Amino acid sequence: MIRLSSRPSLAAALPYLALLGGMVSLAVGTSFAKSLFPVVGAEGTSALRVGLSALVLVAIWRPWRFALGRADAKGVLLYGLVLGLMNLCFYMSLRTIPLGLAIAIEFAGPLTLALIHARKPIHFVWIACAVAGLGLLLPIRGGLEALDPVGVAFAAAAGLFWALYIVFGKRLSHMHAGQSVALGMSTAAVVILPFGVASAGVALLAPSVLLIGLGVALVSSALPYSLEMIALRHIPKRTFGVLLSGEPAIGAVAGLVLLHEQLSGLQWLAIGFIVVASVGAILTTGTRDVTLAEPVVPA
Repeated sequence: MIRLSSRPSLAAALPYLALLGGMVSLAVGTSFAKSLFPVVGAEGTSALRVGLSALVLVAIWRPWRFALGRADAKGVLLYGLVLGLMNLCFYMSLRTIPLGLAIAIEFAGPLTLALIHARKPIHFVWIACAVAGLGLLLPIRGGLEALDPVGVAFAAAAGLFWALYIVFGKRLSHMHAGQSVALGMSTAAVVILPFGVASAGVALLAPSVLLIGLGVALVSSALPYSLEMIALRHIPKRTFGVLLSGEPAIGAVAGLVLLHEQLSGLQWLAIGFIVVASVGAILTTGTRDVTLAEPVVPA
């Protein structure tokens, strides 16, 4: 009897399992972060997550080992600025709207970037899907399903900063990845820290808060970033982007299970429209323009 080894198939599956693990880790870590909101607020939670993530990344990558020119330093500052604002706006949105819906609205940023040069007729189908999904989420209707306008505005701003994060991040693609992300996250921490201190003050230094914050930083930043970088090395960029488009649905499930955030049928439909728009945009866009295939850990 001939035995077929399962090792090759397992090795082929590992990058996909790493990507799935990264997305789940990010959703779980973000859900866990909301437990800090009553203590230090969204601003303080964001400051803890980004600040402690920066310390971990600097310790791992030691960015001072690599040369940094003036032009690259300016690029890192812009990259870190939008990274910080993206995180802050996203966490501010979570105060009043469910996690899955915040991610879905935020996805409009990179999705718009992917379709900004739409030329094929099929691209307008994906634009229509995205508009339909967002139309179901935007606070233009009354009733129990209406979302908080301020929360939606913060999620939309996070989407804008996500698009800029991709643009500025590509300008640093010639740098060592560890150096750029460590310096970028450190810059983001400097941007967010004043908001966190103004909101929470010395509560940020409470041992229990720091311990939970470190857990959030590891589970929602260090671990998913590492897993996604492993996946990106072995999964075609287009496939990576398609799989990544399922993040709003994963966020919605995490919010349901961990935060008991119930969504209506229309809200689940809206998430479906946005996921379909993201997948379709990636599958019908040139491989050089697949902007959704980027690690999304910062958000």
